[in-house]
Amino acid sequence: MKYYIIAGEASGDLHGSNLIKALHRQDPAADIRCWGGDKMEAAGATLVKHYRDLAFMGFVEVIKHLGTIFKNIAFCKKDITAYAPDVLVLIDYPGFNLRIAQWAKQQGIKVVYYISPQVWAWKENRVKTIRASVDKMLVILPFEVDFYRKWQYEAVYTGHPLLEVIREEQEHVPVVPLSAKPVIALLPGSREQEIRVKLPIMLSVTDHFPGYQFIIAQAPSLPDALYRDIIGDKDVLLAKDQTYNLLKQAKAGLITSGTATLETALFGLPQVVCYKGNAVSFWLAKKLVTIQYISLVNLIMDKPVVRELIQDELNTKNLVSALQELLSDGPVLDHMKQDYAALWQALGSKPASSVAAQEVIKIAQL
Repeated sequence: MKYYIIAGEASGDLHGSNLIKALHRQDPAADIRCWGGDKMEAAGATLVKHYRDLAFMGFVEVIKHLGTIFKNIAFCKKDITAYAPDVLVLIDYPGFNLRIAQWAKQQGIKVVYYISPQVWAWKENRVKTIRASVDKMLVILPFEVDFYRKWQYEAVYTGHPLLEVIREEQEHVPVVPLSAKPVIALLPGSREQEIRVKLPIMLSVTDHFPGYQFIIAQAPSLPDALYRDIIGDKDVLLAKDQTYNLLKQAKAGLITSGTATLETALFGLPQVVCYKGNAVSFWLAKKLVTIQYISLVNLIMDKPVVRELIQDELNTKNLVSALQELLSDGPVLDHMKQDYAALWQALGSKPASSVAAQEVIKIAQL
């Protein structure tokens, strides 16, 4: 069968690649075309467009790039039509993918959505669009099933795909030391615009911790020069394509909000969650977003497991204070470790990629 998969960012590329592997295992004749990244291509799909050409973050940034976005949507529709897939699989990336879902439904194309848009955080009315356009919603957070049920829409919980990825990493991939000093990990994000905003603030704490080696997880799609320009003469290292190796050996981390916060927690690494964006975009988001937390760890556990430093709170003084707490034995660290263990339990043990592939194939065969 023919599968067309669309992912628009690094985390979608990771989960999409594991879905592609599972599809090939369950359907050896699978023909897969995708929008995504290097991982999805390496897993055996024909890559049409890379996510680095799609990632626009925040209200203001999206408005600035509307022309490019509309061109991408038009090209995507044309490419799907020419390919004529048995099923279209959309991975997160709602601003783009929900538009494609509505169009695809009108064309009579079967649509599966894997990794739900965060409609529970804002714009709940988008559930009406999903219900009308998506044949099957596959969710990766346990509370999302109840959320959709509230809207008379049945979603399938696949388990979280990070669990299988991280179990594999912990059990089969040895740690390669990156420094003789104890390490503090910096994960400033995967988009150039967020790195330019947050990384200088993260780096401002390095002089306060001279006994530690700060190491940045470099986004694979971005050049060394971007980071070197921001690092300047500071004794800070880059680790390219080694994020998990870095998380496994670090003592603490400064982590950009998003999937990385959950990855960090599943590795058991104490962390501070960092977010700072365009002031106008943030003001608009505050008006629209209804959730109490921004990190997936806190959202899943429904309590403040990890400290979140947002917008103006993301400054040198607060980062130094938060890091000192994490590097000292005490109640903050003890509670975080206990909550990390409970997080694994909350997410369950389903093999998410295999479950998702089964559901995709079921819809394709209808």
